[in-house]
Amino acid sequence: MRGSDQRSGSLFSYIDLEARVRRDHPLRPIREIVNAALDRLSSEFDALYASVGRPSIPPERLLRALLLQAFYGIRSERQIMERLEYDLLFRWFVGLGIDDGAWDQTTFGKNRDRLLAGDVAARFMAEVLADKKVRRLLSTEHFSVDGTLIEAFASLKSFRPKDGGDEPPAAGRNRERDFHGERRRNDTHTSTTDPDAQLLRKSDGQEARLCFMGHALMENRNGLVVDACLTRANGHAERIAALAMIEPYADRPRRITLAADKGYDAEDFVNELRSMNVVPHVAAKAKSSAIDGRTTRHAGYVASLRVRKRIEEAFGWVKSAAGFARTRHRGLDRVGWQFTLIMAAYNLVRLPKLLAIAV
Repeated sequence: MRGSDQRSGSLFSYIDLEARVRRDHPLRPIREIVNAALDRLSSEFDALYASVGRPSIPPERLLRALLLQAFYGIRSERQIMERLEYDLLFRWFVGLGIDDGAWDQTTFGKNRDRLLAGDVAARFMAEVLADKKVRRLLSTEHFSVDGTLIEAFASLKSFRPKDGGDEPPAAGRNRERDFHGERRRNDTHTSTTDPDAQLLRKSDGQEARLCFMGHALMENRNGLVVDACLTRANGHAERIAALAMIEPYADRPRRITLAADKGYDAEDFVNELRSMNVVPHVAAKAKSSAIDGRTTRHAGYVASLRVRKRIEEAFGWVKSAAGFARTRHRGLDRVGWQFTLIMAAYNLVRLPKLLAIAV
């Protein structure tokens, strides 16, 4: 018998969101780890909010929604708010009931910015890695570091002289701009859209873009990101960020190793690592390399150079699956906060399989 296509509204609805999500769904173990990390951050959330006034969006729900945005590559916060209106899986993960309304996008953005002050993204990543089940997966002796360019949310047309000496702006929203014969450099020009963005080309022969530089520190056992940060894009940012990220792990009796590509093969960087009791497993340049036989003669050097390439998987996921090849925000603090949170999301995506293997 053919079923009827007629719809009638029901007076009451008895929907158990927990029953609608299958038992083997990959978001279940992720949600368990996320909730445990957020519980440990509860006291820090209290310090960010006033004790009086109207209740705001719970920071736990706000962070879960931002994680979903990274997991599914949703382009904007407006779209994640729309998705929360009708997607039962999203409501279950965030913690909204079936009758709860989604938040307004403007309110959501203002509450997100409040978490910038507490560096919540970095603290959240640390708490995820501090989980007892996760901590067993991490190496404490062997690491890799690398950087990648994140395109800024700013047009090259906004890159104008700092002294204001420029051609008068043409009429229209997307006006014409003639760059012919103009020498544009970061010390003389700045973006009027995002002053923190810097003009940089990835390599010779490629076009220059307004961008930031994201950095990640990976442990070599399972390829999980243990630290991440974002800086202005320049020729020295990678090495400075690498030293800052490896320093907390270098304060131990046994020496640790740090693998990196040829861009880190600089004498001052290598000497600084050795002074920190860190073995520089840096890919050696063909000419004038700071790496010598003291390092390259060991089998561990070859193994580190092979494993370090896995850090590109993290950058690839951030740019393709999470849609962060070009940032959706402006300003170094806001973009850096989002970059760190997305790196934490990358770890969470990988953890269910790693934990299943470790059992």
